[in-house]
Amino acid sequence: MHAFYLILSWSLAAIVLVLILLIFIFSIRNGITPMPTSRPVRSMVMREIDRLPEGSEVVETGSGFGTLAVNLARRFPLSRITGVENSLVPLWGSRLLAAANRLPKSRLAFRRGDLFEYPYDEVDLVVCYLHPAAMRRLGPVLRERAKNGTRIVSVFFAFDDWEPASVAVCSDLYRTKVYVYHVGRQHPLDLKV
Repeated sequence: MHAFYLILSWSLAAIVLVLILLIFIFSIRNGITPMPTSRPVRSMVMREIDRLPEGSEVVETGSGFGTLAVNLARRFPLSRITGVENSLVPLWGSRLLAAANRLPKSRLAFRRGDLFEYPYDEVDLVVCYLHPAAMRRLGPVLRERAKNGTRIVSVFFAFDDWEPASVAVCSDLYRTKVYVYHVGRQHPLDLKV
């Protein structure tokens, strides 16, 4: 019996080590580790979104462990939420979280993919909590692919060259900002030549 527990312990340790290694590898590749969204920030995001029309398509880019997407699915039960994540461990965690919350795949799905390759053409709302370099890359992608009027809610980091429709400040330790944008809205310094 002792040998069984020893083998089980070593097996679990090996699995944990592999999972940590995968997180490390994808963190280097992505330039950032997965960051869970705190409860005050999730609440502020929900307040900033306020309402969604029935049947809205929502994408969370870089959905990490899925806490924000799960909250979106709970808050907006008549919308379809898609989390896009390229890192395997957070993706598996988000799928487990969705299953534990009994959220059907028809309402909440997590896809492995590159957020810069996602089509965005039928999306009504994009939610992101990305690092500045990713925001700089995502801005032109959304301008090109998202339809006019698509709302974007960004946690903590702003688009460099977009004018936000609103900025809310959370009451958390970091005074996290939540930015709301609309695709098609021009920055006041953009010139038409």
